[in-house]
Amino acid sequence: MLKAEEIRGLSEKEREEKIVDINQEIFNLKFQLATGKIENPSRLQQLRRDVARLKTIQVESRSAGQKPSEGEVETKVSSDK
Repeated sequence: MLKAEEIRGLSEKEREEKIVDINQEIFNLKFQLATGKIENPSRLQQLRRDVARLKTIQVESRSAGQKPSEGEVETKVSSDK
């Protein structure tokens, strides 16, 4: 299981490679599940969670690195009526 701290220490390219590797392993485990030869079915759920964690941290790092452009500037709504 990947921890968030470990993932944050990886570069963007390394995160992408991890996602590809894990997706390949998920594919293989699904094949084993279909043929009834899977040894550890809980591994499938763990891998799906790892992919979700990787993608979440990717989005966080991308949004933290970007400043809002003119069209994306947040506006505050005041309730002074």
